[in-house]
Amino acid sequence: MTDTDGRQEYEVVVVGGGPAGLQSALYTTRLGHDTALVDRGGGRAAMMLDTHNVIGVTEDQSGNEFLATARQQLEEYGTDIYRDFVADAEQLDDGRFRLVGNEGEFVAERIVLGVGFNDKRPDPPLPRTGKGLHYCLHCDAYMFVDESVYVMGHSDSAAYVAMIMLNFTDEVDILLRGEEPSWSDETDELVRAHPVDIIDEEISGMTKRDDGWLESFEFEDGTVREYKGGFAMYGSEYNTALFEQLGVERNDDGTVPVDDHGRTSVDGVFAVGDITPGHNQIPVAMGKGAQAGIAIHMELREFPKNRDEIRADGEVTLEEVPGISTGLLDKAKQFNQSHADD
Repeated sequence: MTDTDGRQEYEVVVVGGGPAGLQSALYTTRLGHDTALVDRGGGRAAMMLDTHNVIGVTEDQSGNEFLATARQQLEEYGTDIYRDFVADAEQLDDGRFRLVGNEGEFVAERIVLGVGFNDKRPDPPLPRTGKGLHYCLHCDAYMFVDESVYVMGHSDSAAYVAMIMLNFTDEVDILLRGEEPSWSDETDELVRAHPVDIIDEEISGMTKRDDGWLESFEFEDGTVREYKGGFAMYGSEYNTALFEQLGVERNDDGTVPVDDHGRTSVDGVFAVGDITPGHNQIPVAMGKGAQAGIAIHMELREFPKNRDEIRADGEVTLEEVPGISTGLLDKAKQFNQSHADD
């Protein structure tokens, strides 16, 4: 890292401190590239009360604990971590990228944007997220085996999630909350052919258990239905502002198309995690982050030199190696020595 006129200059800057961004920063740092992670805090992973479906991570670890452990690992390897919100991005004349946050300014040869999306929340009354209100079927369906479950929404996605939940329980309701179904005629035929109750009335009240979990909803017609929990399906708002500023292509649904290594339509700009198409899962996001990190290393690493470089500049000398900055070299030596002493 170098500081030039208040700008922090790196080989790689990762924006977004979720699982995908953290994994990208882990790879680029350990592969010898000066890396900064700029994270505004929060995010979907931080909302998790328990961590599911991540092998080696037990259920009793919260999302915040999971992320804090990852940040500590990165700092030990040599990643510089900043708490900031990046609001502006542009490509400079020399091909590098300038990112401007509320607190700092960064310049990098490669940028990784793991900025994700925000789930659209329904109107209250609602239980606490993670204690009766959930957004990820593949993460949380397991906890509702043989329990009473709701699916809140009126779209095709809501209807399909309700039908999928029949693989786990025989008590599934769709809560329209006074809205007309917006799903297709084909979906309507399917959902009405499954043992799913469709509740038209709006929710007028809610009861929670002593531990904070949802117990029941009361509806405007006076009925009360008990639920262990359920899923809200109102769509997503993708965080596309930085991609728009950089001229990166986007899909109609708001996601950013990438190749198998996270490359976008703009050279040097990578996208990882929930902002890209595919399953919104921590292990999937981590895999995407790793792929991007390796691809960036392949593009930026010093050695081997190609034949044109060798012919132009001569053979590589011992004075030119290793191809890693002094700061990261020292960090790596400290890390390896401390673990050798364990």
